[in-house]
Amino acid sequence: MSKLNRVSAISETAQGKVKIASAFCDDALGKADAVEIALRISRGEISPKEAVDAAIKRANKVNPIINAIVTDRFDQARQQSLSAGTGVFSGVPTFIKDNEDVSGMPTRHGSRATSTASVSESSPFVKQLESTGLITLGKSTLPEFGLTCTTEPQLTGASANPWNTSYSTGGSSGGAAALVAAGVVPIAHANDGGGSTRIPAACCGLIGLKPSRGRLLAMPGTEKLPINITNQGVVTRSVRDTAAFYAATEQHYRNPALPAIGLVKHPGKKSLKMGVYVNRANGTAVDLDCATAALDAAKLCEQLGHKVELIECPFPQQFVEDFSNFWYAIVFATHRLGKKIHGDEFQNDKMENFNKQSSNRFIRNMWRLPFLIHRIRKFQHYYENVFKQYDILISPTNGITTPKLGYFGPDIPYELSRERVVEYAYTTQFQNASGAPAISLPMGMSSMGLPVGVQFASATGGERLLLELALALEEAQAWQSLANH
Repeated sequence: MSKLNRVSAISETAQGKVKIASAFCDDALGKADAVEIALRISRGEISPKEAVDAAIKRANKVNPIINAIVTDRFDQARQQSLSAGTGVFSGVPTFIKDNEDVSGMPTRHGSRATSTASVSESSPFVKQLESTGLITLGKSTLPEFGLTCTTEPQLTGASANPWNTSYSTGGSSGGAAALVAAGVVPIAHANDGGGSTRIPAACCGLIGLKPSRGRLLAMPGTEKLPINITNQGVVTRSVRDTAAFYAATEQHYRNPALPAIGLVKHPGKKSLKMGVYVNRANGTAVDLDCATAALDAAKLCEQLGHKVELIECPFPQQFVEDFSNFWYAIVFATHRLGKKIHGDEFQNDKMENFNKQSSNRFIRNMWRLPFLIHRIRKFQHYYENVFKQYDILISPTNGITTPKLGYFGPDIPYELSRERVVEYAYTTQFQNASGAPAISLPMGMSSMGLPVGVQFASATGGERLLLELALALEEAQAWQSLANH
């Protein structure tokens, strides 16, 4: 199958027919990552316009299947490509998740409750991202306000996993992950308030790094939270793209409170002490495919010279419950204070039922808020103490393998859906609360033929360590990509 005919490819597996959505073809983008595309542009082998045109053509072919684009700005992107500026990724196309402002476009947050009016100015982070030379083609999908772990909002409908379009992309950066995995663009904006970069990266076979708190410019308004759990980032198909992005963004803004990352080009040489766990904080086991991927990754780390020991989940169940209740407080604020946060046109009666019910759940437990905020703040110290024993913690990124679309859908009873979310997003929240970094790498495949992610976490400021390890693992184990299907 050549060129864009592969977009509707059908393959046979043990489970029957699988619809794969792949836009990879022999055009200006080919199978290249963002670093390679930028090099081709700098050498004059392709022009920025050719790169942008190829991405637009791919988007037009594959998006009717994966439904990952909210709105596009293709004409503006073509115009911008004619005078592409400087930057590591000069002329490389990308998408911005639709919870960040892009000048001249509406910001819907995946919700019918928000305004359709265009904003006049891009957010500070979008300016930081575009300082790398990336050209924005449009906005990618997310669940309503990014408040669950699958991208099936009523505003735009479900986004489909390119590996098998019957399955979820994860969330909340599900549209971004789908577009990168399908080959529309090599890199796309993501952000993470409880796993929203790492979960979809795991579902779609990508690299997803949640950085340390304050590493990148924050989403406006998050500074008002008693604990800022949201972090900006990207999803990519290669570790070097992720490394190049973080090095480039430091040229625009570098947080002096954190150690510089710099450009990570080579694997680290130091032998590290690692702990691997495959159970939840309450002691229950994760899905076998998820556990197997993490344990296999741990064995590979041993082969690379690191010291690895199998441990129980080192974090308390009380924290999991506290974080969930803090999350419901955020939902409550969005639901009840939406006009103050999102403007007078906000209509909270149009919010989805899952979020309305989560808001109501918080009301019943509102009196607990001061106590759980106190405990979550203390957890930051607890987390850092764990990393006095280990350099790296390894775990499955997700507690269950990628579910089919509808598993968390609007037709599922609220309590069942809520329980499924907690079971699924079982380990990513620890870094959001502590402010520490973690990276999801596509190190396994499930029995259903879908990618399985493994998370590697470090102490705060440890992004360089994580990227050095990720480069070593990428070099040692070839990861599957739809580019090769």
